[in-house]
Formats: sequence, C-alpha cells, structure tokens
Amino acid sequence: MCLALPAAHGQSADASPLAAADSTAAPAPASRSASDGAIITRKDARTITLKIPAPRGMITGRKGEPFAQNQVAYQVALQFRQFENATREFVIHWARTRLDALQPLVESITPLSDDELYDHYRHRRWLPLLVTGQYGEEQARVLKPRLTSGLILHPVYRRYYPQGEVAAHIIGYTGSIGKLPKGPINFNEPMWEESEGRAGLEKLFDEKLTGMPGIKKLLFDENGNKLLEEQVKRPVPGGTLVTTLEMKWQLLAEKILRDGCQRGAFVVIDVITGEVLVMASRPSFDLNRFIPGIDEDEFKALNEDSATPLYGRAFQSAYPPASSYKPVVALAALNNEVVTEDSTIHCPAAITIGNHTFNNWTRTPEGDIDVKRAIARSCNTWFYQIGIRTGPSAFLGLSRQLGFGERTGLPLIGENPGLVPNDEWMLKHEKRRILDGDTANMSIGQGVLLATPLQVAQAMAGIANGGALPKLHLISQVQDLRGRVVQAPIPERRNWLGVDPLAVEVVHKGMSDVVNSGYGTGRSAGLGYTKLCGKTGTAQWGPKSKNQRLAWFAGFLPADNPRYAFAVLYEGRPNQKVSGGRMAAPMVKKFFEGIEEDIKDTIAPPQRALIVVDESEGIVAPPVADVVGEGEGEGEGPSSVPLRALPVEPLDTGSEPVSDTPEADEEAPPLRALPVDEEQIIEEFVEEP
Repeated sequence: MCLALPAAHGQSADASPLAAADSTAAPAPASRSASDGAIITRKDARTITLKIPAPRGMITGRKGEPFAQNQVAYQVALQFRQFENATREFVIHWARTRLDALQPLVESITPLSDDELYDHYRHRRWLPLLVTGQYGEEQARVLKPRLTSGLILHPVYRRYYPQGEVAAHIIGYTGSIGKLPKGPINFNEPMWEESEGRAGLEKLFDEKLTGMPGIKKLLFDENGNKLLEEQVKRPVPGGTLVTTLEMKWQLLAEKILRDGCQRGAFVVIDVITGEVLVMASRPSFDLNRFIPGIDEDEFKALNEDSATPLYGRAFQSAYPPASSYKPVVALAALNNEVVTEDSTIHCPAAITIGNHTFNNWTRTPEGDIDVKRAIARSCNTWFYQIGIRTGPSAFLGLSRQLGFGERTGLPLIGENPGLVPNDEWMLKHEKRRILDGDTANMSIGQGVLLATPLQVAQAMAGIANGGALPKLHLISQVQDLRGRVVQAPIPERRNWLGVDPLAVEVVHKGMSDVVNSGYGTGRSAGLGYTKLCGKTGTAQWGPKSKNQRLAWFAGFLPADNPRYAFAVLYEGRPNQKVSGGRMAAPMVKKFFEGIEEDIKDTIAPPQRALIVVDESEGIVAPPVADVVGEGEGEGEGPSSVPLRALPVEPLDTGSEPVSDTPEADEEAPPLRALPVDEEQIIEEFVEEP
C-alpha cells in the first residue's frame, strides 16, 4: 500500500514524494493492520511508527506569485534486505559493492565508515540509508535506470526559491533542524530531515509556515518483508504568507539596481495603505544556495565578501540622509512660522558658524531665495540659517513623527533604527550638547543623523500624505490550507503629524520644482505622463580616508494627488564622484517609465456616472452639473429634483442572511483569500548634481 501525501502548494498531488511505490514491498492482505505487530515475533519483525514532515507553506507576492515554495527532490539511498548470512563482513561488502557502482554516476557520496554501514544494518535496515545529496526531478529521472539492485531514490520535500536572489534579505531561507537519528529506530522519528526558518520571513513566520506532521506505520514480518505501509494521519501543509510586494515592480527595481549601481537600495511605499510594494537591496544572494544546506566554505565566502551581499541595505544599513532630509527642515520651519511661502533669505556661497565655514554645494551664492527655490536648488546656506533659526528640537521632533530614529515595525530581522540625536545622546557620545554647528550639519542631513532607505521612503509617504504617517505593512494576508484568511492588516496611521496643510502644500511645490522646473537638481527624473515630486541628495559617508559618497533621490507621485512614495540610494565607490541627480534620479525615471501603464491605471480619475432613468416614475435624472448647483437657482427647475436610487436586490450569496448580532458574527464564514496565481560625519561641503 503506497502513501500519498496531499499536494504541496503549487504542486499536483502526484508530485508528492511518497507517491512512488516501493517496488520491494509485498502486497498486504486487506485484513492486516500496521498495529498487528507482537512482541513474541522474531527479532526481524517490526512495527515502525514514523513522522511525515508536513510540506512548508508558500511565501508569495501580493498577487500570488511564489517567492518560496516546495519541490520534490531525491536522494540515493542504500536499501538493505534481510540477509540469511548477516555477518559484519558480508554486510559491509554488500554495501561497498553498491557504493562503488554508484561512484561514477554522482558527484559525491556521503563518506560512511564500515561501522556506520554495519550499525545501520543492525538497527535500521528497514529504513533507507541516505548516501548522496539531493537531486531534482530531471536528474533523478536520468539516474534511476542506472541504479543497481539495493540502491533506491528516496523522495523528500525541499524548499525552492523560484525568484533566486529577488527580495532575498526579506524572504530569508530555511535550514535542517538536525540530522536523522542513528541507532535503534525511535517512535515517531521523521522520515526525512525536517527544516525550520533560519532568516527573514521564513524564520519570523516559521510556526505558521511549518504545518502539522502526519503519521505513518510500517509492518514487517519475521523475515523482514514489508507487509503493510499505512498512513495513520495525513500531514497538514503550512499556511500561505502573502506579502505586499508587487512582484513585477520588485523584479524591475532589482534589475535597475543591477544595471545602475554596484551597491544600493530601492524602496516604494503606497502612501494611502502603507504597504511596502518594493524593497530591494544590491548586491543580493541566491536563496537556493542555502537549500538543502550551504557548506562552510561557501558560507564563509559569502559572509566575508567585501560587497556584503548578506546585508540588506534597504533596511539594515543606516546612512546620512543628506539633502533628501531638507524637506523635513523646510516643513518644520514653515509650520513654526520661521518662514512663509513668500519670505526670502539671503544665501551667500558660505557662512561661518563658530570656527567653521559651511559652504553651499555649488560654492556660489544663490542670492535672496524663498523656501520653494531653496528646496529646488538644494541650497545649503539657506538650510544652515533656517535650521538654526527653527531650532533642532523642532525639526528633529518632526523627524521622529515621520519615523526617523526608530524601527518601522515591519517583520524584518536586523532592521536598523537609524539615529536622531538629542542633547542626552550628544552629552553621552560627544561630551557636549547640540551646538549651532551640529544643527547646521543636521539641517542638510549630515552629521550624526542616520536613516535607512526604508525610513527615508516612509518619511516621504508622510510628507506626501501631509496629515499622518501611515503604518507600514509587509504582510498582506496569512492564509490557511483552504485559502481562508486567518490574518490580514488594515490601513492605519502610525503618527499624526500635526502640521499646517498650507506648509505641506508649499513643500510639495518645492519638491515638484526639483524635478519639473528648469533650475531643479532632479530634472533627470522627470516623467512624461505625470508630475513627480522629489529631492536629490549627496552625502559624504564613511571614513574621510576612503573619500566615499552616497547619492539619494526620494519623493512621491503624482504631485497633485500623491499615491506612491519612494527612496533610491546609490552607494558610491571610494573616490567616485557621485550626485543624486546623476546617479539616483535616472534610476527612478527608468523604474516609473517601466510601470507607466500600472501607474496610469491607479491614478486615473474615476469615470463619470451614467445617467439613471426611472421609467416607472417617468422622471429623468438631471445632469450632474445641475444637481450640484451650477444651473438654475437653488430650489428651482431641474436642480431641485432629487435622484432616485434604482431598486437593488440583495446579493445572492447562496447562504442565509447574516444577523447583526455578535453571535451571528462569530459563526460567519471567514474572509476568502486573495488568489495566489556611526561613524560620525562632520560635513563642510557636499556635492549636489
């Protein structure tokens, strides 16, 4: 009797690793049961109870495209028979003969001592002894007819990451819980090595993804012949984890990073819902290298790679936000009435604060300019002065409301909280309070201020929204085996910003001018089909001896009704001359041009309503313009006729109406699932585009 497991997510039932019949098993009489073993039978008779590890649940994109799923793999195994002359020498010779025949067919064989071979026969001969690594379906198909008697292909489930290195730092990987037992067979020991989440979502949602194991019993007679193979309990596959990531967008962002930089990050957030649609880091690594396990030398090479591919730059690395931070300072200054939309500030090529000279990035004067031009031109000397007048407590406080200085709360391992200092922090680490020189540096996003690309994108979502900072989400749904939603977040705010809407509008105008005016620093990000608001940034980063810089471009679109916020980071090489307008902004342009139709569909205004005719009353509904008072005088003519609603029948749901009582709510069916198809930097000069 053969065991048939339920199909893993994304697989047909006949792909189950236990679906293949054991050709050596004798057919069992219908009256026999795996519980029929008796202690008075000979020592070769056995009733064995084994655990069937459950297929692990899938991890998908928002539309069901798989990031992580299962596939069938095979390992070559020695399957001992019951020998009449079971001496140590005979058993070892029998095993070695077959291993020698296998040697030319496979890349490597697990080294096994004579003692290990003989001990397996003595204690575990009813179960296969795995002697190779795992092979895919195609490899197994080629290998199977070439195996000699006593060698079998033992099927198992293994994790598979069809997207390879895409979103690797978020998805994570699995690893073996432990090797299979040796010695006498234990009750309920696993049929193959079990796995557990070791990183990313695989680890954080391990319990929901693991599922419930099944139970299998085997019955052998006194001659060691298999009489029965019986599944007592079917395994229950783990649930499906649906992320908010838009697969098409994620793939495009990762390609643009590969083409545009050696190291960097790209984040896109839905301003309305707080969903993270894209979170990419470069360089990355192929998750499949960890399946079924990664050898010590390979992991050491990855871990010691100077490019740090195991490090998710989008959320694990904190950088000076540079001029991408200037809209925060401008918003604080406007909200605190330090400046108005029309007031101007004289901006020389440099200003002196204490014993230090602080330069404009162009090293040329800008003259008398207002806040919008200061943002568009990214004028350092304007922000030095206004930052000091506004005061660090004001703009640093607004920074915290926008999510700087603390983790986002997303299910991410190793998320960097960044740094927004205060006097207490400065006294502890710098032995002084925040001085004007520190304030000037922080007002252009330099000094000790640090943020992740995820935090910068989150802040842009808050500025785009203007009223509140949305709470970010990375998980769209958690589904059970039947596709029922067991967990789903709802859009909510994280913080009220409490800023003047007029101040927000002015900052939006300035950020629009960055891209859409003739003098903006981010003109290379301009789009033909919608207006984009942005802010360039270039920062000194790391030890001065390395002369290394960063390029930023962050913002949102469309300008008139923001829906998507973003941040792109370009991590420059030592001594490389970089700027946000030349390196980061063009990547944003390529990305949004690549998804133009998607954006158009999202931002398109709703279609005009059809005119409704109620024939039973003979009344024609008036044009919309008349209804809203653009025609006749109030209360006269057609504008005074109310629209009549068409009678609407209740939806036929195929079930009884649901009561409003709490008891009825508890009995209501669950929602259906979506288809699843410090180093401190004191900066005196930073280079803008």
